[in-house]
Amino acid sequence: MHSVAILVLDRVVPFDMAAPQQTFAWTHMPDGRPAYRVRLCAETPEVRADGGFTLRIDQGLEALAEADTVIVPGCSPDAAPPSARVLAALRRAAESGTRIASVCVGAFVLAEAGLLDGLRATTHWVAAGELARRFPHVEVEPDVLYVDNGQILTSAGAAAALDLCLHMIRRDLGSAVAANIARMSVMPLEREGGQAQFIVHEHPPVPRGSAFEPLLEWIEDHLAHEVTLGALAARAGMSERTFSRRFREQTGTTPLQWLLRARVRRAQYLLENTDHSVERIARQAGFGSPTAFRERFRKVVGTTPYAYRTAFHGKTNAPAARP
Repeated sequence: MHSVAILVLDRVVPFDMAAPQQTFAWTHMPDGRPAYRVRLCAETPEVRADGGFTLRIDQGLEALAEADTVIVPGCSPDAAPPSARVLAALRRAAESGTRIASVCVGAFVLAEAGLLDGLRATTHWVAAGELARRFPHVEVEPDVLYVDNGQILTSAGAAAALDLCLHMIRRDLGSAVAANIARMSVMPLEREGGQAQFIVHEHPPVPRGSAFEPLLEWIEDHLAHEVTLGALAARAGMSERTFSRRFREQTGTTPLQWLLRARVRRAQYLLENTDHSVERIARQAGFGSPTAFRERFRKVVGTTPYAYRTAFHGKTNAPAARP
């Protein structure tokens, strides 16, 4: 039987721990036999959970050496760093070939142990920038639900733990077993899109007090119209080359990227708050065609306009128009 050890660290996030524990514990072979033996392990017999309660754990760090898969849940931001003993135990497990996976900000523990160096990895999108800053040898991908490097896997926040577990179960036991546990978990075996659809794309920054502030506000008011680089430069009283250079200096991006980001954010707002058709939203946001809108939206948000509306529409009734 495949052994799964869930490493419980101080101030563990309860959902990050319970999601893999329940998912693997519920998994059975077609003949009814349990497919996994799941154990919680920790450095100390008692561990504080994020949320004001204490867990009592029977297994110590030696369980990592006996496991086929080790899972590291995320912890509260104010938790103490993992101890040298914990990091050493993870390194030994990795050296022995054990599969190791993290949930949410558990990726920071794997990175601290050096297990993500030179690899692709993900974490909750809110923490992705910090992971990349602290561990420059890790290739952070903030837009995906999970990353599978073979032996080392990482997942995004919260519910993405279920996506990762289902992926590992399918890899271990095949699609039929994984599909059954997906039904038990009341979720699809594969979710459309990635983490990008949950990222809050704020309105592009308008530098207050800058020379470009009136121009950027004008763009926001005219997203539905054709806006060219030449027209913007002329409105700013500069050559296109000077305008592009100064625009990047003050906003950190190009005029085109700023405009596209503003249009995508406008489209997200309309998808969330109106029943307008995709064709109409494409026009309102200033895209040349519904096809161009769908392509740009998927590239930035990671899913289709229809899937985004289904997930985030503010009304209980289904939207009237489908792309």
